[in-house]
Amino acid sequence: MRDATRLGRRDDWSGVRAVVAGFGVSGFAAADNLIHLGAAVVALDEKGEGKEEQAELLGVLGADVRLGEGTTAVLPAKADLLVVSPGWKPSAPLIVQARERGIPVWGEVELAWRLRAPGSDGRPAPWLAVTGTNGKTTTVQMLDSILRAAGLRSVAAGNVGLPLVEAVMDPTPYDVFAVELSSFQLHYTDSLSAEASAVLNLAEDHLDWYDGPTGMAEYAADKGRIYQRAQKACVYNVSDPVTERLVREADVEEGARAIGFTLGMPGVGMVGVVDEILVDRAFIAERQSSAAELCTIDDLASPAPHVVANALAAAALARAHGVPQAAVRDGLRAFRFDGHRIATVATVAGVTYVDDSKATNPHAARASLLAYDPVVWIAGGLAKGAHFDDLVATTHGRLRGAVLIGRDHDVIADALARHAPDVPVITVDADETGTGHAAMERAVVAARDLAQPGDTVLLAPGCASMDMYRNYADRGDAFAAAVRGLTA
Repeated sequence: MRDATRLGRRDDWSGVRAVVAGFGVSGFAAADNLIHLGAAVVALDEKGEGKEEQAELLGVLGADVRLGEGTTAVLPAKADLLVVSPGWKPSAPLIVQARERGIPVWGEVELAWRLRAPGSDGRPAPWLAVTGTNGKTTTVQMLDSILRAAGLRSVAAGNVGLPLVEAVMDPTPYDVFAVELSSFQLHYTDSLSAEASAVLNLAEDHLDWYDGPTGMAEYAADKGRIYQRAQKACVYNVSDPVTERLVREADVEEGARAIGFTLGMPGVGMVGVVDEILVDRAFIAERQSSAAELCTIDDLASPAPHVVANALAAAALARAHGVPQAAVRDGLRAFRFDGHRIATVATVAGVTYVDDSKATNPHAARASLLAYDPVVWIAGGLAKGAHFDDLVATTHGRLRGAVLIGRDHDVIADALARHAPDVPVITVDADETGTGHAAMERAVVAARDLAQPGDTVLLAPGCASMDMYRNYADRGDAFAAAVRGLTA
């Protein structure tokens, strides 16, 4: 087996025998670039359907492609490195075999970190990294907008946008990377050392992956890996004590600082809000006695509390990189949401219809519900092992009614029965309608009948979408189409 200490040198992959397990977006990028660097690549994927084009291209490039059921059961005899796509459980046979044989197991993120190229100053471009249960994509896109407003060549990469391997291999080096990382991606990192990192929040999610009595602790520990070896700043959520604990437990570089963000008045070393103004008491010389204005809440794409929190986290990361106040303001002013994130679809008969299909877990749905009052809530789908008691207990006073769809709607119905027994609940069974889009049409009509002028009908499912839809965007599109049908 090749000496593992030599793996990852950008210019020395000849003779390395790399196995890439799964070639979705990140796996394909890993395999493609490893071939380009001279490695001998074996690419494996159990899911043959829909992967034929990628498989053919990798074969043309020189990979040994093995596609279909059973291809990931046994690790090839000759392997120096295993690169796995996000979501592979540590108990997967391929990973167990690699560990037993002493073969390094990396994710695409770890591979990208080791392949970073030096920039014009001779050093690799720094990473500003974000994780958390919710808000990651919005925060990273806000951060990227701020960095661009400062005149930097930045890119949003990782769990959003461009695969990290593609980004670091770009022939024109970036100045800085705005990186979104999931717990799955972080699980397979060993040497990541971001310039500044943030954990936005922690709540139940992916408990179908982190199963067992220690699942939530393991999930939190993987999120906390983003703080390891942080160089300048560890950004945490003042209202979420677990994020602060993860900072305290991290082994960071000398001089790295803990920076809190809060929707209230910030203490020294924090960013926060004073009189509808986002302010900095962390990255200014006179922070003991004053604060620097970053922007106003009116500058943001939405005044919703979770959006303000995301903006504060993005601002803290940018300020850790040395971005001036004016660029924070200009970048946040320029930011616009992707589709299906608290997007107003229409107002019909005095009722506003809002698509937040991206709220795919209870924590995200709770944040969305807290932004509106009164609400007719459309929810349901694949709960992924999550519970809804806390969500309902903290938002029931805002609920005019609830319309439930999807396979696990009974989990939400049970929580409503326990904590909001007076809230009317209508269940729309997909079996009665045949398709997800038809079910959504019925759900929107039911929500309209429950709503009163001045109310918001909010699609914030709190669940994944794949029981009835291709993805959350398809679900959001179904909602928007159903709303438009109300006025047809």
